[in-house]
Amino acid sequence: MSPSPERHSELLATAAEVFAAQGYNATTVRKIADAAGMLAGSLYYHFDSKESMVDEILSTFLDELWAGYDAVLAAGLGPLETIEALVTESFREIDRHRAAVDIYQKESKHLSSQPRFHYLADSQVKFEKAWLATLERGVAAEIFRADLDIRLTYRFVRDTVWVAASWYRPGGQHSPEEIARQYLSMVLEGIALRG
Repeated sequence: MSPSPERHSELLATAAEVFAAQGYNATTVRKIADAAGMLAGSLYYHFDSKESMVDEILSTFLDELWAGYDAVLAAGLGPLETIEALVTESFREIDRHRAAVDIYQKESKHLSSQPRFHYLADSQVKFEKAWLATLERGVAAEIFRADLDIRLTYRFVRDTVWVAASWYRPGGQHSPEEIARQYLSMVLEGIALRG
């Protein structure tokens, strides 16, 4: 009898929280099993290694992220609307996969050096190209300021959005869409009153 998909998902969610809190290298199968309330040997019934667990956590997150991003990028929106939609989609992913985002931020550089995780570096390149192309389109269309350093702007927006995974908790006071609106307001309009 194979484990149920629900139990599999539960165990992955528990593993994601442990990896996010303790880091990949410090996390053992025993620590994940303890957090899941089971014996370490029983966890091997579901997964062959902690590497398999983190691989499934990260690939699931990135598959969902890219499904959302690809839909935005294919929608034929203007540059400003594309940025707004990408930021909103990013916060939705943080809401759905907060622990995976945390793991990705802390571990992807280390993990991507292993052949199994080469997709992490590929995804980062694709991510950067999508954002830079959108910003460049906005400058060319005179929607964004011509004096913007595109790469610096990309890094600022990327880091401003994704660092939210360190404090965001699903089910909190604000929905992902509300947080995205506030972030976009600050990024696109600034925080100072104009006279």
